[in-house]
Amino acid sequence: MNMIEQALLKQRPPRQAAEGLKVLIVDEHPLMRAALANVLAGLGPRVDVLQADSVTAALAELQAHADTALILLDLMLPQAESTSALDRVRQAHPGIPVVVLSGVADRATVVAAIRSGAMGLISTRSTPVVLLNALRLVLAGDLYLPPDVQRAESPSRAASGPGGAPLPAAAPARRGDELGLTKRQLEVLALLVQGKPNKVICRRLGVAEGTVKTHTAAIFRALGVSNRTEAGFAVNRLGIELPAVGPTDSETRWSFERGLAVPAY
Repeated sequence: MNMIEQALLKQRPPRQAAEGLKVLIVDEHPLMRAALANVLAGLGPRVDVLQADSVTAALAELQAHADTALILLDLMLPQAESTSALDRVRQAHPGIPVVVLSGVADRATVVAAIRSGAMGLISTRSTPVVLLNALRLVLAGDLYLPPDVQRAESPSRAASGPGGAPLPAAAPARRGDELGLTKRQLEVLALLVQGKPNKVICRRLGVAEGTVKTHTAAIFRALGVSNRTEAGFAVNRLGIELPAVGPTDSETRWSFERGLAVPAY
């Protein structure tokens, strides 16, 4: 951990462990709140999800639940422009970390959110695994930046983080061979980060489950991690370039024959 990250940790002390978490979702859409609440259950066995559809309702919830550990905030709430909703929540409760949800995750939007006090910005196009990994990072006291923005940052043009501190500079993108990973292992890693179970990885890559387990063990050793969540953090931290692994021909045919949409990978 570098000096900048240590300074940020002092500004935002680590929150409580994932067990017994109280998380507030602030979004105008009931379906979005319900979907997020379902994903947040993956943070731990006891996650208490609060919901609000406006800044006013959010402030009322926070007043009633002072032990809230984390806030997920839609950046484009009704009657709120740009980061004004974030500003209001941060001013009222500066000790609670806020993670912004946004359909736009370009560098300018991310930097504006961080400068307004957010501890991260997550694209609404992210997978549930990315969301959970990002929230675990924030709950541990760190900033979360989307991978594309991390790679765009450099020490000479670093943006300001909470309290005026510069954002941590991202590590340059790393190739798999630099880490001792083969092309096949990178494909396995790409699917692990997407949250795919071993059976899906086997089908996608056309290999046996024992082979996937062998590759997974090698990946964990190379990254110095012990599970999929830590592997996701390592990919973010190191800026590892992962290949695009799309659905197999058989999966595409299966979906086409049944009129199902094939998700983008």
